[in-house]
Amino acid sequence: MDSPSSGNSVKKFAAVFQYSGVALDIVWSTSAGLTITMALATLLTGVLPAAIASIGGLFVDAVVTAFESTGAVAEAACSDVLYFVLVEAGLVVVMTGAQRLNSVCQSILRVLLGNKINVMILEKALTLELAHFEDAEYYDKLVRARREASSRPLSLVIKTFDLLRDIITLVTIGIWLFQFSAFAVLLLGLAGVPAFLAEAKFSGEAFRIQRRRSAERRMQIYLEMVLTREDGVKEVKLLQLGKLFLQRYIDIFANIYKEDRDLVLRRGFWGYVLGLLASAAFYFAYGWVGFAAIAGAITIGQMTMYIAQFRIGQNAVMSSLTSVNGMYEDNLYLSNLIEYLEHKVPEQTGVKLAGPDPRNGIRFENVSFYYPGSNTAALKNVTLHIKPGESLAIVGENGGGKTTLIKLLTRLYAPTEGKIFLDGLELGEWDIHSLRQKIGVIFQDFARYQLIVGENIGIGDVADLSEEKRIAEAASKGMADTFISELPDGYNTQLGTWFKDGKELSGGQWQKIALSRAFMRTKADVLILDEPTAAIDARAEAEIFAHFKEITTNRISIIISHRFSTVRMADHIIVLEKGEIHEQGSHTELLAANGQYATLFKLQARGYQ
Repeated sequence: MDSPSSGNSVKKFAAVFQYSGVALDIVWSTSAGLTITMALATLLTGVLPAAIASIGGLFVDAVVTAFESTGAVAEAACSDVLYFVLVEAGLVVVMTGAQRLNSVCQSILRVLLGNKINVMILEKALTLELAHFEDAEYYDKLVRARREASSRPLSLVIKTFDLLRDIITLVTIGIWLFQFSAFAVLLLGLAGVPAFLAEAKFSGEAFRIQRRRSAERRMQIYLEMVLTREDGVKEVKLLQLGKLFLQRYIDIFANIYKEDRDLVLRRGFWGYVLGLLASAAFYFAYGWVGFAAIAGAITIGQMTMYIAQFRIGQNAVMSSLTSVNGMYEDNLYLSNLIEYLEHKVPEQTGVKLAGPDPRNGIRFENVSFYYPGSNTAALKNVTLHIKPGESLAIVGENGGGKTTLIKLLTRLYAPTEGKIFLDGLELGEWDIHSLRQKIGVIFQDFARYQLIVGENIGIGDVADLSEEKRIAEAASKGMADTFISELPDGYNTQLGTWFKDGKELSGGQWQKIALSRAFMRTKADVLILDEPTAAIDARAEAEIFAHFKEITTNRISIIISHRFSTVRMADHIIVLEKGEIHEQGSHTELLAANGQYATLFKLQARGYQ
């Protein structure tokens, strides 16, 4: 095995302490009291082993004196024996208590810290933009941060305390061993260095392997989800995908296992070989102390003490080196958490709560947008004006840019070029929370929350989550009240299958729940429906949009739909093709123009004849 260069070793040793301050700050903020208790317990467990070994040596000498003497000297020696027994027993009781107290503090802190780190990760997630979740590289950062970061800060602090404990132990023991020989102290310090260097190398290699596997781990998680969740199992069974996906899962594991096995075998081999050097150093010292006793240079009690001190010291050296390696590895993993938490998210909110001209409505001015990493415009030079009280319908083929336009309007993305205004104020100047309170939207891929019915609807306006009357009104407008009344517990019925007594709904019923959620936004000036009625029959859709048109009389309403029976109700219609506005006008005007809109309308109408 190639030995690491001295330069790399220095860098690795410096890296040990890179995030120690951050970890200590996180642990301290979790519980200062428990952290102080751990520190004090660590101090005691560092000092007491050397003291116990020293008392043990005095005990042996007292026994030898009592054995070789008579009379008053023997009686005094016996008293000393009893005294040393009691003192050592007391020290052992204190040390055992300190160790147990330290363990209890660690167990409690581990639970508290795990929750705190997860909250920090989730709080950071709330600040991220949609683009971050659609970026595979950044999503890997999130997966790596969540994987082990919740335990690593505490582990780093514990190992830091352990290192301090071992240093205290070594200093205390070094004072005693120095009385025997300065070379013994040097031998004690150098014995474990080779094993340390090997462990540092393998710790870094293990981290790099785990970091590189983020995508593979996510694929395994995805395959598990597809094979076990209700929303994927239907197609898995019908298309007989089970064996294919299971084999892919097994293949990923086989690749990971092969690499892990190789690392474990190499790590174990070199750990064993280099660990023998430390053992050889101990037994050299063992013989050295024994021959010194034979030569009369030291007493039997001192021999016993030095051997015990050297054994404790050797263990402390190995423990400290293990702690340093552990700290190095913890720092590597903790860097994932810090990298995630310190990722700079562009400030997406302005400060203004209202626009200067509410009568101006929504205005797009030469807006273009490219998704990150794409060279093709999702929207290109879109110019559009929607006045208050006006209804707009957007039609076009899939991938034409319809949903992208809505994402820009709701500030899920910012335009690459051009500007968007609401009430005469550019979207970037709006306070993001105030802006989104003014907009109610339901996307075609709406969420199916595993909550009770009332909460599923009420979260459309969180401020009125407990307003049962408001929720019932929204359910009526969304045409969901008819089937809700037939559910076992009405608005208190648990939806979904993830929790006990959950009730699964049909696709159309879920869409009505989502529509009702949109109708909760009574304070919104803009209401947007992005193909929300695909699973609802034509008659129900007509009734829903009749409600929709009624409640948006003085508001801006935007509808994306492939059903022209709905689209024709809008005041203004635009046809998007490859991100550009290909046609626009009223239903009558577009039919008269006999363009793409007219062609699509006639094709759909022919299907109903």
